[in-house]
Amino acid sequence: MKMIPAMSAIAARHKARPLYKLSTGAALAALAVVAAACGGSSQSTGTNQTAAHKGGTFTILANSAFGVADPAQNYTLEEWQLLIDTHDGLVGFAKAGGTAGNKIVPDLATSIPVPTNGGKTYVFHIRKGIKFSNGQTLKPSDFVTTFERQFTVPGPTSFYSGIVGANKCSTKGCTLTKGIVANDSAYTLTINLTAPDPELMDQLSLPFAFAVPASTSPKLTGNNVPPGTGPYMWKSYNPNTQAVLVRNPYFHVWNAEAQPAGYPNEIIEKYGLQVSDEVTEVLNGQANEVFDGDSIPSDQLSTLNSPKYSGQVHVNTLTADYYFALNTRRPPFNNLLARQAINYAANRAAYVKIYGGPSLAVPTCQILPPNYPSYAPYCPYTSGTNHTKWTGPDLAKAKALVQQSHTAGMKVVVDSTNDQVGKALAEQMVSDLNAIGYKASTQLLAASIQYPFIQNSSNSGKWNVGYSAWYQDYPAASDFLNVLLGCGTIHPNSDASPNIAAFCDQAIQSKINQAESEGATNPSGAAALWTQVDHADTNAAPWVDMYNPKQIDVLSHNVHGYSWSPQWYILIDRLYLS
Repeated sequence: MKMIPAMSAIAARHKARPLYKLSTGAALAALAVVAAACGGSSQSTGTNQTAAHKGGTFTILANSAFGVADPAQNYTLEEWQLLIDTHDGLVGFAKAGGTAGNKIVPDLATSIPVPTNGGKTYVFHIRKGIKFSNGQTLKPSDFVTTFERQFTVPGPTSFYSGIVGANKCSTKGCTLTKGIVANDSAYTLTINLTAPDPELMDQLSLPFAFAVPASTSPKLTGNNVPPGTGPYMWKSYNPNTQAVLVRNPYFHVWNAEAQPAGYPNEIIEKYGLQVSDEVTEVLNGQANEVFDGDSIPSDQLSTLNSPKYSGQVHVNTLTADYYFALNTRRPPFNNLLARQAINYAANRAAYVKIYGGPSLAVPTCQILPPNYPSYAPYCPYTSGTNHTKWTGPDLAKAKALVQQSHTAGMKVVVDSTNDQVGKALAEQMVSDLNAIGYKASTQLLAASIQYPFIQNSSNSGKWNVGYSAWYQDYPAASDFLNVLLGCGTIHPNSDASPNIAAFCDQAIQSKINQAESEGATNPSGAAALWTQVDHADTNAAPWVDMYNPKQIDVLSHNVHGYSWSPQWYILIDRLYLS
């Protein structure tokens, strides 16, 4: 998703795990937490909850804010988990736990249309009588503004670049009169594409496509979130202190699968505490949730494993990557051999320990995460002969490649976040680089600044290795392989350029294009192509992929109705307080 920094993500940035090795006891405790907390509780849909559960203030504690709040640009899990409660799209992922959360259902549209014109035209019938939180009535023409803003703000425009007319859009202006056709009299919205897109419904379910009023500025709204149609609305957002959501007085339920009414009367997300302090306050009942993008410090795991907290701790496996992007714009990593060298040298076991141990992370070399469409285990950067998994670094091979690349002795800047986990991972990367002949150093930035910084090509001369994480936007291989490493997702001088490595291989891109075009007509053939793309990207080494994480949710004792969606993770509006 998003980053994460999904923040995408997102897109959510995971933060604040301290720098030291886990003791055996801590590692076993972490394993026990996983064993005890996974299972049925994380799949609850909350169907037994009633109107009597409504009320109260639900408080989330997060280490840092999510940056710019404009939904056209924000690419973080942190804000997305709030935006799905304040805004709606034509369609959306069902607000349900377990695999039901992957289902796409009608939202502001009355139904999901069958495409015509060879799969290039969709006609949506828009629901009548829905109002934005400012009292303005929703009209089909509001969606014209929504999609045009993607290009003028801009956001990560690759999701909607297939709309007719999008190729002529820029930050200077965008007119999609032939691609997005609104009929406010008939209450229809027609989307015309240049080519069939089997992932269109997934893309329309993302916050980038959530409706905003037609009067919304075509430029970035900064910390002001435009009105939405969901059960909550944004009362305030200050990235230095907190975000506050309150009930939208104009909301009524039109499809409970897509947008139920929500239980808390108010949702507050507070910023600035260390994650260890967040855990303490939540366990003490001073707040209700540790933001699930904040990594729980390893010294807290034994506490969380206590039977006392068994109903408050939940662990779920994530479709996500933690990685270091290699800056392919400049030496040494514009050289394939140098990129492959650091992949052989990377001590992934050390990265896993920093994150919390093998019970909370699994080392990986490739782009696609396990249990994902088209995933086939592959790791060429390992000691030994088994190339289906990582078993250890191969320093001899790495040093030889550095010499062959003629990059030995070069200075390398490792850019990361200044929290405990980001700093520790950066220091380990520096150690791995120095071990094979580079002169590496760290450059640490605040989490809310670091992700936009390494995306923006105007800063490319200031770093060589950039820490990042990515969580699925939706369950499709292209969300990792095209969004993160496709030629079309390099946006010069933009903070929304998810191909951080600026990696572009035209032969690989050709296979990406073929896989996307075959997705609707030949899904098995497309799946095989995505596997080839994943392995080709891994061979090209634009990243040092570190590990695939698991996630711990920590809630206060008075929180009930826990529901975890594979798309949005914890469903805040489905939680209720006693």
